Amino acid sequence: MKTVIIVQARMTSTRLPGKVLKAVLGKPLLEYQIERLRRIESADEIVIATTTNDTDQPIVDLCNRLNLPYFRGSEEDVLARYYGAAIEHRADAIVRITSDCPVIDPGVINSIIGFYIENKNQYDYVSNSLKRTYPRGMDTEVFSFHCLQESFKEAQAGPDREHVTPFIYNNPSRFRLANVSHIEDQSKYRWTVDTPEDYELIRRIIENLYPLNHKFTLEDILQLFQKNPGWFLINSHVEQKIYGK
Repeated sequence: MKTVIIVQARMTSTRLPGKVLKAVLGKPLLEYQIERLRRIESADEIVIATTTNDTDQPIVDLCNRLNLPYFRGSEEDVLARYYGAAIEHRADAIVRITSDCPVIDPGVINSIIGFYIENKNQYDYVSNSLKRTYPRGMDTEVFSFHCLQESFKEAQAGPDREHVTPFIYNNPSRFRLANVSHIEDQSKYRWTVDTPEDYELIRRIIENLYPLNHKFTLEDILQLFQKNPGWFLINSHVEQKIYGK
């Protein structure tokens, strides 16, 4: 079974344009994420799924510099973009990651992939966000190529095409779903980048942890917040975009 991490990335974010290539310590956020994803032992390949827009050429340039595969597809139909990337790279299992999660913990992703592989005869889709207990920014979804193919063929609603997986997890009678929970509910934290406030928080996390240990973990970030409890307020007011809105 070939497991492929597919990361959706584009430059035309509405709330923070160009966010994936915003720099911290002289390095783009997407490069930090790629560095972390490359430590995942349970995945066979990483592919950046970007768009055919000229505005996303800088993402392609980064992939070329880092010798990383990429796939270019529709900006709006992200489901089709994922399907095209999965076909091209012959994925049997797809790991969906979004590029706005630059401090995602490889250990978290490894555990969710491992759970999926161990239970692949029992579940079609495994995630840590069906019931949120992990900080936002650690979101990981693993699902079979069959699920992706069925979604690609049958999903009609715009939000289903844009957000890739709702057709799967909104049909629990058709697809077998499982959720992986954190040992404690840490869902109040927001470590994703969609606004200037989000970027400010991620910048502080990276600047404080990366120079000392570039393999810092989720637990390292939690300890950093214990030392700096006021940081939580930097982006605690930011509302996550709602599926279908």
